[in-house]
Amino acid sequence: MKILITGAKGQLGSQLINIINKGKSELGCIPKEIINAEVIGKSSKELDITNINKVNELIYEIKPDVIINAAAYTNVDGCEINEDLAFKVNALGARNLAIASHNIGAKLVHISTDYIFSGEGYKPFREYDKACPRSVYGNSKRMGDDFVKEFCSKYFIVRPSWVYGYNGSNFVYTILKTAKEKESLKVVKDQRGTPTNVEDIVHHILKLIITEEYGVYHCSGHGECTWYDFASKIIELSNISCEIIPCTTEEYSRVAKRPAYSVLDNMMLRCTIGDEMRNWEEALEKFINNVAY
Repeated sequence: MKILITGAKGQLGSQLINIINKGKSELGCIPKEIINAEVIGKSSKELDITNINKVNELIYEIKPDVIINAAAYTNVDGCEINEDLAFKVNALGARNLAIASHNIGAKLVHISTDYIFSGEGYKPFREYDKACPRSVYGNSKRMGDDFVKEFCSKYFIVRPSWVYGYNGSNFVYTILKTAKEKESLKVVKDQRGTPTNVEDIVHHILKLIITEEYGVYHCSGHGECTWYDFASKIIELSNISCEIIPCTTEEYSRVAKRPAYSVLDNMMLRCTIGDEMRNWEEALEKFINNVAY
């Protein structure tokens, strides 16, 4: 099997390469069909997915069996300011990869987001629920999802939430770093979601790509919490002396609107390959135990 990974230096892309090379994730061994896979990782500097000619040229040259699109413009506030760039990367980039994947008969894994939902209500969102984004980031990612569905016949749209991993920047690293520098931190208490360890996402992506169970998949940790709860648990597990103070979204003003409720239900995983996602607290404890801070 030959696997092309875009966004190879990002949080998800780099961990995909690490786990394939190791042959196992924290959840267990990877499928035997992938153990000897040839992995080609391309960073955003090596492959501009917004350039359809460059995308076609590379994919026709490599002819991968699977393309995993982990490239994205994920700066939520930045997307509000750079709307054109957000749509070029998150929508047109996905379109270009979808077209090229279809033309060579490759499977495409496209990474989506919980931000495609409205964030209203208190019931976990399922894969069939209507997308109603409230930010430029969410709208650009929804358009990317739509392009994948329109132009590619063999796709897995994987939708995680509140992702953190061993490489790159994320909420966990931010809290750990800032807590060592300050005596107290304010964290919002009125936005609910599910922290998701990137190891769990990679484990399920690799299970999916050896199947023909195409479709949209929520791939989120089990349970739910607020950002305040998440930060408090990080401090508790790391034994750092720092007070976490709850505040409202209004008190912590941001450029882009965040979903108040973005908990996802992994219905498609349960109905196909099985849902082995860990509880968010269990996965976070494992992560904290493995990192130096």
